[in-house]
Amino acid sequence: MRTVIAIVFVAIAAAQATAPAIPSGAGRAYTAVKDRVDGKAAMEIVRFMDQYWRISGNPGFNASVDHIRDGLEAAGVAIRVEEFTPRGRGWDYQTGTVSFADTGEMLLSRERDNISLCINSFSTPGVVEAPLVDVGAGTAADYAGKDVKGAVVLGSAAAGQLWQQAVKTRGALGVISTAIAPYIRPSDPAQFTFPDQWDVFQWGSVPYDETAKAFGFKASFRAATKMRERLKAGTVKVKVDVRSTFYDGPSRYVVAEIPGTVEPDERIVMVAHIQEPGANDNGSGCGTLYALAVALHKAIAAKALPAPGRTLTFIWGDENRGSRAWLTAHPEQARGVQYMFSMDMTGEDTSKTGGTFLIEKQADPSAVWPRPSDPHTAWGASEVKASELKGSLLNDLHLAICLRRAKDTGWVVKTNPYEGGSDHTEFKNLGIPALLNWHFTDRFYHTNLDRPDKTSAAEMVNVGAAVATSAWFLASASEQDALATVALISQAAAARLALETSQGASPEILSAWRTWYGEALDSVRRLKPGPAAAPVNRAVERAILRLK
Repeated sequence: MRTVIAIVFVAIAAAQATAPAIPSGAGRAYTAVKDRVDGKAAMEIVRFMDQYWRISGNPGFNASVDHIRDGLEAAGVAIRVEEFTPRGRGWDYQTGTVSFADTGEMLLSRERDNISLCINSFSTPGVVEAPLVDVGAGTAADYAGKDVKGAVVLGSAAAGQLWQQAVKTRGALGVISTAIAPYIRPSDPAQFTFPDQWDVFQWGSVPYDETAKAFGFKASFRAATKMRERLKAGTVKVKVDVRSTFYDGPSRYVVAEIPGTVEPDERIVMVAHIQEPGANDNGSGCGTLYALAVALHKAIAAKALPAPGRTLTFIWGDENRGSRAWLTAHPEQARGVQYMFSMDMTGEDTSKTGGTFLIEKQADPSAVWPRPSDPHTAWGASEVKASELKGSLLNDLHLAICLRRAKDTGWVVKTNPYEGGSDHTEFKNLGIPALLNWHFTDRFYHTNLDRPDKTSAAEMVNVGAAVATSAWFLASASEQDALATVALISQAAAARLALETSQGASPEILSAWRTWYGEALDSVRRLKPGPAAAPVNRAVERAILRLK
């Protein structure tokens, strides 16, 4: 999952008590899939993937590709595995330890810390012994009077920044970084509220450099404190042992499809990314997508649902790059994509992570003009221009379906403005309506403690049932469904305009929302596969007139 650049997290809560009714076709799909999304199967995917640090092209990534492929094949889902030449290279490590040279006390290791060695670290020539030097915050001024050549440098700067100053500029052997996002833990241990904050750290990377052949580690507060306490008494040496491997093979991704029967060249695409080492990020996204794909296949095989009118396409690959590869390799299929759903961190046990389920909306005016009702997450806003906006029915339809699930289960459903950074960005950049299903803020995000015990099978079932319902409906809606969707979007438009007015929105913002919802209503003409029916066209025209 994307790297966080801000620290404030608030999200707008959807009012479940006033959830709009969903069209009958969506209700039919929901009834057919809700009990077929297998939470145990989703968790099995999470646990399998959790064994590995998954980087495109490395053995753990490939094992995950093969495991997902084999499971889909066994369930009878039509699949294929495709390849592309990745940018960069795969990497993994077998050994990565740091210990005190005199006592042998282990400070960092793969066995205990799982992901403490930074991506792109090179192997050491056996076990190396070197002085440990603390540079504090790691600014240029912090190096004054300190000889770090041939040393292991400890600092709180980001691993890449520390590496650049210590290794590249001053000749250090490697670095140990304690950099961590404030929402993971405070910098002051007196403010820690959970015991695990002593042992948590976020994984990182250092530049690939065949000349330096250096290494980087990430360390917990507990490990860093041990090192700094020893340094107070005088010179300290550490032993470092790194055995890592780089891989130059292709990047692989799995594609599964349920062919459409009316407009097979038109598609609803769902994507989850395999890489990253976490259980929630993104074993849960992969497990959720797996479970919902199998649920749809079984519902159709059992004739609980007819085959979709448009093709349903499911992709598991390398975040962003896998989506770009698929879109580039299949330009005709890409032109037929009607809507896209990204699944990233979909299975969090919110009682443990502190996160909540979010629909990151297709870019609408809230992505351009900050609104009190639509605050951004800790990820932070990306630049979206008003000229880029193009309204569609996707946001409000999917929200309504998620709220339908919430009525059954008490699931908490919230939204945030478009921010980008995961696979939905690649489709959005081509003008395809796309949104993200995810959870945030998460106090285990990108950390060594993002393990299966923080993942909820029930949460994956909630997300899986909602996405499966939305996808089948968008592929198969009838004329009556389209008419019901006109009413749903009209209701959402009226509610949004009333909300913006109550927030003192400027005429420019109100105009932008009217334009966006006019386009969203117009998109309902294309909801039913095949030509638009005259009653739908008339309903859309009347609804657009009411907006004005």
